[in-house]
Amino acid sequence: MKDSHGRVIDYLRISLTDRCNFRCVYCMPADGVCSMGHDEILRIEEIERLVRVAAGLGIKSVRLTGGEPLVRKGVVDLVDAITDIPGIENVSMTTNGVLLPAMIDDLRAAGLSRVNISLDTLDPDQFRTITRVGRLEDTLAGIDAALAAGLNPVKVNAVAVRSLEQDFLAFAKLSIDRPLHVRFIEYMPVGDTSEDAGTGWGKGDVIPSEELFQTINRRAVAAGLPSLRAAGAAKPLGWGPARYFEFPGARGSVGFISPLSRHFCSECNRLRVTADGKVRPCLFSDTEYDVRAALRAGDDGAVRAVLLRALGAKPDEHHDKVGTDRKMSQIGG
Repeated sequence: MKDSHGRVIDYLRISLTDRCNFRCVYCMPADGVCSMGHDEILRIEEIERLVRVAAGLGIKSVRLTGGEPLVRKGVVDLVDAITDIPGIENVSMTTNGVLLPAMIDDLRAAGLSRVNISLDTLDPDQFRTITRVGRLEDTLAGIDAALAAGLNPVKVNAVAVRSLEQDFLAFAKLSIDRPLHVRFIEYMPVGDTSEDAGTGWGKGDVIPSEELFQTINRRAVAAGLPSLRAAGAAKPLGWGPARYFEFPGARGSVGFISPLSRHFCSECNRLRVTADGKVRPCLFSDTEYDVRAALRAGDDGAVRAVLLRALGAKPDEHHDKVGTDRKMSQIGG
């Protein structure tokens, strides 16, 4: 399945819910978003059917996102159902990790193969400030649970924000002793970017990945560590746009995702589906195509047509668009 720019599209990201047990400042307001009604979001069986149709078009990899996907009732059964669909090779999840210790064994048995855990700081007080309600130790326990369950790879996603003054070397060092793959993601102005949106962040808070790479190496050398080098065997499995490096002898890797400073749009391989059944050709685009109506009409041909229409609407790139109508929690990342 190729889009109009010749890119092979084989990866589908599906938001299971707009609800979350965190209130991260860059994702939603302090009192949360106005949650969708039960009838608005796709049912578990509708998501399964959507993936089945998408697999028939060439989708091979599925990532489940949110909000927080683990707060969605029936998520384990959904993972089990998707892994049984012919053509689907990988089912993964992006999560804040809090519920992983209680659910990881069931998720692993259902077929979850990999997990990305969102973690933007290693400072407990700053973690509380960013998430508004979360505890650092809970997310760290989720990372431990994912590693203990043998998920491979286990990735840690950290959004780099200049005004937060995060300890980036401490993050990078997580990859040395354990098979963790730490990825630094440039802050992306998604949703309402006005000053009263809650974060107070702007374009000045974007740290270009090349600058961050140099900062980590400078601090590593000052701490008596070697510099990062291009990753070899430690490069994790995946289908995303990160560039990977490693400390010599490390068990994991350090990746950089650069949506603003180093566009990877020419390599884009994905479509996104929101929790209420809208297909988005691009994270930064407000163009959406309604697949929920087709699913509820029981018409697989119509579902296929919606996916192909969205495929044909994928832009060549995001053209440095800032802000979207929906917040990140409503899009699914």
